[in-house]
Amino acid sequence: MAATTQSADADVGPIRVNRTVFLGSGIGILGIIVWALVDRDGADRVIGTAVSWVSRELGWFYILLATSVLVFVVWTAISKVGRVKLGPDHSKPTYSVFSWTAMLFAAGIGIDLMFFSVSEPVTQRAMPPLGEGGTYEATRQAVVWTLFHYGLIGWGLYALIGMALAYFAYRYNQPLSLRSALRPIFGDRVNGVLGDSVDIAALLGAIFGLATSLGIGVAQLNVGLEDLFGIAESTWAQAGLIAVAVAVATLSAVSGVDKGVKRLSEANVVIAIGLMLFILIAGSTTFLMNSLVQNVGDFVTRFPDMALDTMAYDRPEQWMTDWTLFFWAWWIAWAPFVGLFLARISRGRTIRQFVAGTLIVPFLFILVWISIFGNSALDVVRGGDAQFETTAIETPERAFYALLDQYPGAPALVVIATFTGLLFYITSADSGALVMSHFTSRIDDSESDGPRWVRIFWACATGLLTLAMLMIGGISTLQQATVIMGLPFAIVVLLMMLGLFRALQVEATWVDSQRTALSRALSHRASGGTALNWRQRVARAVRFPDADDARRFTENAVAPALQDVAAELQRCGMDASVAATHVDAYDMNAYHLDVKFNGKKPFHYQVFPTRHPTPVFGMSPEPSDTFFRLEVFTAQGSEGFDVFGFTKEQISSNVLDHYERHIAYLHSVGDADSEPVESEATLDWSADFEEELPEKETIREP
Repeated sequence: MAATTQSADADVGPIRVNRTVFLGSGIGILGIIVWALVDRDGADRVIGTAVSWVSRELGWFYILLATSVLVFVVWTAISKVGRVKLGPDHSKPTYSVFSWTAMLFAAGIGIDLMFFSVSEPVTQRAMPPLGEGGTYEATRQAVVWTLFHYGLIGWGLYALIGMALAYFAYRYNQPLSLRSALRPIFGDRVNGVLGDSVDIAALLGAIFGLATSLGIGVAQLNVGLEDLFGIAESTWAQAGLIAVAVAVATLSAVSGVDKGVKRLSEANVVIAIGLMLFILIAGSTTFLMNSLVQNVGDFVTRFPDMALDTMAYDRPEQWMTDWTLFFWAWWIAWAPFVGLFLARISRGRTIRQFVAGTLIVPFLFILVWISIFGNSALDVVRGGDAQFETTAIETPERAFYALLDQYPGAPALVVIATFTGLLFYITSADSGALVMSHFTSRIDDSESDGPRWVRIFWACATGLLTLAMLMIGGISTLQQATVIMGLPFAIVVLLMMLGLFRALQVEATWVDSQRTALSRALSHRASGGTALNWRQRVARAVRFPDADDARRFTENAVAPALQDVAAELQRCGMDASVAATHVDAYDMNAYHLDVKFNGKKPFHYQVFPTRHPTPVFGMSPEPSDTFFRLEVFTAQGSEGFDVFGFTKEQISSNVLDHYERHIAYLHSVGDADSEPVESEATLDWSADFEEELPEKETIREP
C-alpha cells in the first residue's frame, strides 16, 4: 500500500504543532520502540497474547465494520447525495479525468502487492481456512481469497476516509482533519481532548500500518539486492534499507523533492504494468486469461458470503489472525494516509464520481495483477515444483523473485522488480512522514503540511519502529502489532461514518427543500417577482460588461439592494448584516448578506464578480479578451446565474427568493440541523474562476 502527497511549504503561514497529539503519540511510539529493543522476548510474548485476545473476542467487529463501510460508501454513490460535490456547488475538478484516475491508480499500490500476489495464492492453496489443501477447490479459491483481502473492502475504507475529509474540508471550509468528520456528533468538543484522542488513535494505527509495509518492503528488497549484488539477508542490510527510506523522506521534507518522488511513482506504475504484461505474454497466456475470467466469476458470486463470514462454527483462529483480520486492520491503519491523498486530489468531484473512481479503477488493476501473478505461481506449483511452493510459504519475501526466475531474462526482470519495489518503498516512507506531520499540527489551510522538523521526526520514528519490530519477530510480529494498534482507529472509523451519514442526511434534506422552495419561487416570479422584462433580456444577451461596468453596477445596484433587505430584516428582529470582501484581482467589492438563526445553518447571499473569455459572437464595438458576470453565491457555491442588468428591486426580490428557500429548508429539518459545520460567510471564490479561463489566454487585469 502506498500514497503520494503533494506538499506545500509547511513553513509558510501560522502552522503550529499540536503539542498534545505530538507528545502523546510520539512518547507512546518511542516507548514501544525502547521496550521492543530492550525486552525482545517479553515484547513478542505480550504482542502475541494481545493479538490472540483481539482475534478471539473482537474479530467479528473488524469484519462487520469493514463490510458496513463498503455498503455505506456504495449507498452514498447511488443515493441522491451522490450528486453532491466535494466542494462548493460551483467548484470544478482540479485534475482531468485521466490524471485523476492515474493518481487513484497509484495511490494505494505498493511493494506489498508484489509480496502478496505470489505468496498468498500459494499459501491459501496449501493451507486453506477450511477443507483440505492442494485440492481443486483449494486451488480455485486461492486467488479469490487474495482478491478478497486486497480488493473492494479495503478500497471502501479508503473511500470513506477520503470522502469524509474532502466533504468537510472543501464543502464547509473545515480543517483537513479527521476530527472535522466528528463535528456532527460531538460539536465543538472535537477541538479539545476528544479530537486529540482521535488523532492519537489514528497515528498509533497508521505508524504500525506503515511500519508493516516498510518491513515487507525491506525483506523483499533485501532478497533483490542479494540476487543482484550478493548482499546477504541480515538485520544490518535491512537496517541500511530503512536508513535509505528515512534519508529520502528527510530530504523530501527539507527540500521539497516529494514532487520528484511523485513523478517517479507515476513512472513506476508504468514499469509495473510493463512487468505484468511480460509475465502474461511470456507465460501460459491462454491459461492465465482463462483463469482471469474464472476468477472474476468466482469473486462476484462468492464475495457476499465471504464479506461477513466469521467462520463461527469451525473457526480457524490462526488463519483469521494471519489473513482476514490482519488485512482489515492494515487497511484501517492505512486509511488516513491514502484517504488524505484522495481528498487532496478530488476537490470538485461529485460523491458519485469519487466513490466510483476509488472503488473501480484501482481494483481493476489489482484484479488483473493478482490474477496474472497469482495464477502464474499456481501454475508452477501445479507443475510439480515443490521447492517453489516451500519458498513461497516459508519465506514469502523470496516468492516474487522465485517466480521471476522461471522466465527468460530473469536477471533483467529482477533489476526491474527491485527498482519498482524500491520506488514504491521510498514513496511510502515519504508520504507517511508528510501525513503524520499533518495530523500532529494545527493546519487551517487544506493545501499545507506540517512543519519540516515534524516530518523529519516521523520519518525517523517510523524507521526505528520498523527496525525494532523486525528485530523481535520479523514480518509476523509487525502483522500482529497492526491488528492490535488498528483497533483504536477502527472505532474512529465507525464514528466518522456515523458523522458523515448525519451530515449527508442534512444535505439530502437541503436538496429536497430546494426543490420545493424553487417551485414556489418560480410561481412567485410569474406574478412579477424577479422576472426580467424583454428589453432587459435583450440587453443581457448582447452586452459583455467589463470591469468598470461590473464595479459601477455593484456599487450602484447590488450594495443598496442588499442593504435595504438587511435593514428590513433587522426591523423585523432578524440578525442580518451586510459586508464586503475586496477582490484584489479585479479591484472591486463583492457584497454579501448574512442572517444568523441561533445555531442553525446561516443564510448567505453573495454577489461575486467572475471573469470569463469573451465569446467570439460578442457584438461589442471594442471587444475585450474577457467580460464579467456578477454571480450569486450561497454557502453551497455558485447558483449559476448573473444579476448584472437587474434593477435594485429585482435584486432585492431575488435575495428573498433565496431567503424563502432557506427558511423552507430550516422548517424541513427542524431540530435535525444543529449546524454541525459552520460555513464561512465570506469566501474567496476568485481562485476557482481563474481556472475556468484557457491556459493560453492572456488576461489583462483591470
